[in-house]
Order: sequence, then structure tokens, then C-alpha cells
Amino acid sequence: MSKGVLLIARNNSEVDYVKQAVFSAKRIKNYLNLPVSIITDNVQYLNERYTDSMSVFDKVIELEKESSYTYKKYYDGSWTRKNLEFKNTSRSSVFDLTPYNETLLLDTDFIIANNLLSNCFTQAHDFLIYQDAFDLAGWRDVSEFNSISEVGPNFYWATAVFFRKTETNKVFFNLIKHIQENWLHYRNLYQIRTSVFRNDHAFSIAIHMMNGFQAGDFAKPMPGTMYYSIDRDLLVEINNENFLILLEKENEAGKYFPTKIKNSNVHVMNKFSLGRVIDNDS
Repeated sequence: MSKGVLLIARNNSEVDYVKQAVFSAKRIKNYLNLPVSIITDNVQYLNERYTDSMSVFDKVIELEKESSYTYKKYYDGSWTRKNLEFKNTSRSSVFDLTPYNETLLLDTDFIIANNLLSNCFTQAHDFLIYQDAFDLAGWRDVSEFNSISEVGPNFYWATAVFFRKTETNKVFFNLIKHIQENWLHYRNLYQIRTSVFRNDHAFSIAIHMMNGFQAGDFAKPMPGTMYYSIDRDLLVEINNENFLILLEKENEAGKYFPTKIKNSNVHVMNKFSLGRVIDNDS
């Protein structure tokens, strides 16, 4: 049975997700020893910018460029922010697009530094996702990650998902498409404050539906802990398994304290600082 990792990379006007995907894929192959495929609407850029892409990616799956998308604020530390295109509507199609029978779907800014996620492929459950994650700063209010709203179901992170090609999972991803296509209805139904469509919210709602609108066991936890730094923090360096991150101080916006973390997988939400570190690593 085929197995591999799937990344989605759709550049906006300032964030190079393809660059992130190339960097991420090389680390995935190193630590997980798995083939990696990319879904992107920037195939020409990928081939021209990264001449070794054919050796990096198992398969390149092309998406059509979309003319309509939402916008969101991208921060680069506490004080710098930009309102940029947010192209996040492709995740609902991964069941149809993946070339693998067993797929580990990862965000391009989820940086792998150990082999824990290889355990996804040896366990018995067909759908895994993180419900809990650890904010490296340690002081921030993370209640928004407990549930999707005051009346909504439990929050799940669409950052990292493992699934097998089963009929049940096909139903799940069709639900994701349905929720996405009717987002205004579901946003109002669950009283979600943000107007921006988030895959985390869609996955959380679909899991709740798969469980019969109650607590259930459709989704099992991913192996290990997902650590994260938010976009108010600054990634400084990645050296093999070692991360150096400047984390925002409590009640002191624009001031930071350094933290090192080793041998852990980290979701780096500051896309700009991640881009700078990748450039320095090149």
C-alpha cells in the first residue's frame, strides 16, 4: 500500500509557500524517510526557481489558479503586519488529489525535526489529527483553541492530519467541501467570530458531525506533541534538530525572550521569519 506526505503550496503576493514546501520536503525525507508530493498552482515557478524539484518531490500536482480568495492579517513580530491574500481552499480536495493510500498531510510551516510522525503509518486508526498543541511562549491565553466558538465543538488543528483512503474518510472530506461551500451558514450556526474561512474550523465541525454531533472517537490523536510559535514571535535559526525562537514577552509587545527547542516538530506561524531562515539556510 502506497504511503507518503502531502504538502499544499499556493503563493500569495509576499509569502512564498513553495519555498517553504521545498525546505519542508527535504526535512521530511531526512527525518521520516517518506516520499513527498506537492499540490500547487505555482508549477512554473517551482520548476524555474528550484531546478532540483524533481528529486525533491515524488509528484507535482497542479491546481488551477483561483481569481477569488479571502484576505487575512499576516504578522511579522508584534508590530509589523500586512493584509494579504489567504488561499486556503484546497485542503478539502486532498482525498481526491493525494497519490497515496495512506497520507500524512502537513502545513508547509510545520517543521519536522524527529521521526515521531512515521508512527502514523504503523498504527491501526484511519484518521489522526491534533486536538491539543503547546504554545512555546507559555503565558498566552489559548482558550480559542479549546473550541471553535462559545457554542461550537472542540477545536482540532488541520496543521497535520493522517488519513487512509477509506469510504468513511471519503465521507469526511465531502463534508469538508460541503462546509466550505456553505461557510456563511456554518459560521452563523456556530457563532464563529472571524469571517475568514479556516480549515481548523471546518475540520472541527466535520469531526463533530462524524461523531453524531456529540463526543465520539472518529478522530484519534497524532503521535507526539505539536509545539507552535505564533506570528508575533520571531524564528531566528533552524540548525538540524535545533530551533532558536524569540518569543513575545507577556504584556511587553515588541520585546522578546529567546527559547531553544530541540528534537521537536514545531508549527512556525510567522511566515516571514521562516522565509528569512530558509534563505539563510540556502
